[in-house]
Amino acid sequence: MFILQTPRRKRAKEEAEKPFWISFSDLMTALMVLFLVAMAVALMVVTQGLRSIEDKRKDREESIMACIADMDKVARRPEFRGVKISGQTIDFGPLAEFKKNGNQLSEDRMEFLRAFIPEVLDVARTPKCSKWLRRYVVEGFASQEGSYLHNLNLSLERSQRVLCVLLDTSAADAPSLSDRKTIRQQFLVGGSSFNSAIANQPEKSRRVTLRLEFKELRKECLPTDAACQADDAPPIPWDDDFRCPVQSR
Repeated sequence: MFILQTPRRKRAKEEAEKPFWISFSDLMTALMVLFLVAMAVALMVVTQGLRSIEDKRKDREESIMACIADMDKVARRPEFRGVKISGQTIDFGPLAEFKKNGNQLSEDRMEFLRAFIPEVLDVARTPKCSKWLRRYVVEGFASQEGSYLHNLNLSLERSQRVLCVLLDTSAADAPSLSDRKTIRQQFLVGGSSFNSAIANQPEKSRRVTLRLEFKELRKECLPTDAACQADDAPPIPWDDDFRCPVQSR
């Protein structure tokens, strides 16, 4: 009686190969699952990051709008009639106009500035403003009468005159020490010649405005980022010299 052994060897070979193919299939499945999990985590991180940036952007816009709205309420008071806020610029209108070729302000206009600016600073100290408000720029303007460079210098003198008025400690209504420190730290001066002249109204072109600058939305402040570091400028050393260097004319 003969016994055939060939089929038995074939089954043994198949049984030996099956565990290998099953483990490889499981490995591929596991890798696919890990890949899907990694993708899901990455998408979640990206989504959360975008949501965080969007929330910060929305908070910045709402805070700035609320800050400007509160300043607009101050500008609408009867004693400050004539002040207008357009965007991020406070236009003093006739309350801060200068004479032709002059950098001096009348007494009533100086009193107005000493009364109005502290009110603006009080609003700026509220959380909604202080979080994003970076600095103020006093911008002087000139009419189209005269040469370009002469008017540019005149515009700068008018901006500086405003700071001289606000920092004059000899005035009876001088701002408080805290306000003067804020003015020295956060107020800058700028000038324009014919850039923003009002057509056919030279008297209204001889003016100053106060522009508000707010911090930009940034992920982080790196030591090498000069623009970002400027948001937290070091305090200006205090001195007791309040003489105005602008020659009156």
